[in-house]
Amino acid sequence: MQAVLFAILAGLCWGLGEVCAKAVLHTHKIGPFLAVAIRTSLALPLIWIAYFIARRIAPTGAGRGLGTGEQALTVKEWLLLLGGSGVIAGAMAMIAFYISISMGEVSKMKPIAFSVAPATAVILGAAFIHEPLTVRKVVAVAIILTGVVLLSTGGANAPSA
Repeated sequence: MQAVLFAILAGLCWGLGEVCAKAVLHTHKIGPFLAVAIRTSLALPLIWIAYFIARRIAPTGAGRGLGTGEQALTVKEWLLLLGGSGVIAGAMAMIAFYISISMGEVSKMKPIAFSVAPATAVILGAAFIHEPLTVRKVVAVAIILTGVVLLSTGGANAPSA
């Protein structure tokens, strides 16, 4: 249950943060690359502070929610963390997303980006890290993607609420 609460908190924070980012990008005073640079420049020190606080709270937290235990990573694990999480998710995805919200409505771009992500995670999780691919997951991803298609394809003639 804690994991779900943290996921909901992350979603709420991302939703608020991206609306704020779009409000600034909409002014055309800065572009998406500078916005990402500013965002990460502030986020990185805060993440390190949170890490050191978490170490004090749960110094042997390996395998627990805070996960602060340190053990030596293999070269493959370093490459996955730095390349997959750092470069692909941390930089490329963020830059692509900020470009998308600088050009389109955040209320459409955010659901597209954040529905493709779980679909990708379900498929790649099953293929590469042997997470179970259940009917429930497949149906859930299909429902999410269907909802995003409905949300993002409403044209000028679509009725508004």
